[in-house]
Amino acid sequence: MEANIIQIGNSKGLRLSKAILEKYNIQDKVELILEENQIILKPVEEPRKGWDKAFKKMHAAGDDQLLMNDVFEDESFEEWK
Repeated sequence: MEANIIQIGNSKGLRLSKAILEKYNIQDKVELILEENQIILKPVEEPRKGWDKAFKKMHAAGDDQLLMNDVFEDESFEEWK
C-alpha cells in the first residue's frame, strides 16, 4: 500500500485512513520502530489494559487468595517501631 507524505506546518506527516486506525486500534499515539530500510508503526497499548476485568474474574472464581502469609512466623515488627 502506498501513502502520500503531506505538509504539516514546517514538518511532514503521514495521513492514515479511518479504516486503518480502527483495524489496528490506533488512538492518539504509535510506536515507531526503526529498522534497516523500514519504519514500523505499532499502536501504543494502555499499560495494564484489561487487568480490571481479569481481577474481577479471579475474584469471582475465588482465585484471589493470598498464597502465603503477609508475615512469617519468625518475623517481628517490633524492630520497626
